[in-house]
Amino acid sequence: MGSAIDLFLYPDHSTATITTVSGSAGGGIGGPSTATTLKTPKVEPKLEPLDEPLGVSPEPDNSRNPNPHFSPSAPLTDSNFTVAPPGFVENNVHSGFNAELASNIEENDELQVIYPDALAIVPVPEEDQLSTVECSSRRKSQQRSAELVRVMNLQIEDERYFRDLVRKTRMLYDSLWVYTMVEDEKRRSYTNGRMPRTRGDLKAATMMKDSGLWLNREKRIVGAIPGIHVGDVFFFRMELCVLGIHGQAQAGIDFLSSSHSSNGEPIATSVIVSGGYEDDEDGGDVIVYTGHGGQDKHGKQVVHQKLDGGNLGMERSKHHGIEVRVVRGFKYKGSASEKVYVYDGLYKIVDAWFEVGKSGFGVYKFKLVRMEGQPELGSAILKFAENIRTSPLEARPSGYVSLDISSNKENVPVFLFNDIDSNYEPLSYEYLVKTIFPPFVYHLGGIDGGCDCVSGCSSDCVCAKKNGGEFAYDMNGLLLRGKPLIFECGPHCSCPPRCCNRISQKGLRNRFEVFRSMETGWGVRSLDLIQAGSFICEYTGVVLTREQAQVFTMNGDSLVYPNRFGERWAEWGDLSQVFPHYVRPSYPSVPPLNFAMDVSRMRNVACYMSHSSCPNVFVQLVLFDHSNVAFPHLMLFAMEDIPPMRELSLDYGAADEWTEKLAICN
Repeated sequence: MGSAIDLFLYPDHSTATITTVSGSAGGGIGGPSTATTLKTPKVEPKLEPLDEPLGVSPEPDNSRNPNPHFSPSAPLTDSNFTVAPPGFVENNVHSGFNAELASNIEENDELQVIYPDALAIVPVPEEDQLSTVECSSRRKSQQRSAELVRVMNLQIEDERYFRDLVRKTRMLYDSLWVYTMVEDEKRRSYTNGRMPRTRGDLKAATMMKDSGLWLNREKRIVGAIPGIHVGDVFFFRMELCVLGIHGQAQAGIDFLSSSHSSNGEPIATSVIVSGGYEDDEDGGDVIVYTGHGGQDKHGKQVVHQKLDGGNLGMERSKHHGIEVRVVRGFKYKGSASEKVYVYDGLYKIVDAWFEVGKSGFGVYKFKLVRMEGQPELGSAILKFAENIRTSPLEARPSGYVSLDISSNKENVPVFLFNDIDSNYEPLSYEYLVKTIFPPFVYHLGGIDGGCDCVSGCSSDCVCAKKNGGEFAYDMNGLLLRGKPLIFECGPHCSCPPRCCNRISQKGLRNRFEVFRSMETGWGVRSLDLIQAGSFICEYTGVVLTREQAQVFTMNGDSLVYPNRFGERWAEWGDLSQVFPHYVRPSYPSVPPLNFAMDVSRMRNVACYMSHSSCPNVFVQLVLFDHSNVAFPHLMLFAMEDIPPMRELSLDYGAADEWTEKLAICN
């Protein structure tokens, strides 16, 4: 097959090289080509232990050694695999499976490998032909490509483009999940809970697939995927499929099947490590990964594994030196699904062998070693953050300036960390939990009597009607969609404090750390995993009228201008790509924000968040303690799933006629 180098062409961006992986070679692992017919328990397909069975059919597996030149019973050499450790055949020859294996080894001991290096998958030299590839992956119900490519030489603009594309795709997925769960709750309430619950993660993925919104379908990417960073965290397995990180809804090994391969050989591209097999060994940078197959529905190994499907794909990737993406899955308290998946980067398969597992059945094992030059393991950072939450001084003996700059004003402590210099500036400010408005704000808007929902608010609540007939949050406190303004229940309402319409006035729920940064001066990172749509905190300060602000700036500008914040709220919950008739919320309307906030003496943790044109936090305007729509609270919500120790960022917007300085406190 001819080789090729493809170029991704981006609008207004430079090109990036994509090496098409194609080619020619053979060789393989010795071992049983087929198992002797035995009376065994029913064997289920490999399911990850943290996943429920899904209604998604994985890619057809036609990878049962279809290559006529591939001989599983070829002699063992240092260049392929070790079939079994010494004594394996001798101690287990009573088994029909192992008797056949022993026979293969003995009969082929003096044979030569048939067609060595025939039909190998190898990177193609860059001097070959070029072709143009469109960047769009928005074709309806598009099947996964059979062409393997590796994306290289991305420029900074390309990295930003892909990161933003991934961010928006994830935001749509998360918004659809929230929407689906809310609709499901309504449907179940009509039947008094008699209808089964909907798998929101699966339904969101299905809707996006039907709309042609899954990424990386036109090319099967080997190695790093543009826009996906080491340490990215995902609550749902299906999200990995949507983004093209791991295309199997249930199987732990994702691979290009032989029926789709140009040379008739499967190639593994990614694995999920979640401890689903008792023989797995996870040492972080080094993994001993057990192949798939042979387990019953309880996850117990009951028969020998076979060299086909993903196992054969792993062997081929090892033989040709093709790296695989590794995603770790594990239980995580506080996750929407009680589990979490973390992308941990690229690994090389350096060794493989066949041996008797702990249950007494033959299993294939693969040794994976992490490639150098990558960021720290995301899974290790999660565990490190957990240690900081429980024992900060033991986790990091030096660097902590304060273990709570809020002085117990917040529900949880706010750490201050600086291991760069002796700047302790945040300690010189008074910590302000709630924004201070001028007294006239509470009078000009009139007194709102509030709702009379003594037992809790419902859909016919007065406050719900202010929001257009619906509450802004789901039962878990997640924001359904961004709106120009949200009315929450306030001090004049009769509903209890646990009311589902009091989300943003309850203070911090996550633990944060203000830290010294070489890039931004000061920054903020969370010590907890924050789910997309979750409330983070209020952006507090002392409110000044425009006239007061103009006088204040004569002596220097330490003001924040709310009218400059980008309207990122409109992005959260925007379902227009799935529902063509979706209309961006325009009610309740808000007049231009004609005030500023002084943070020169009093401020909170939000003031240290840095500016970004691709933020992970957005501003949502909220009213609850007064009715003056011209002076709302600035409440911050997560635009995406934010892993621990990742910096939080806002879009502070651009300057206006008040001053040309960008509204950044740092």
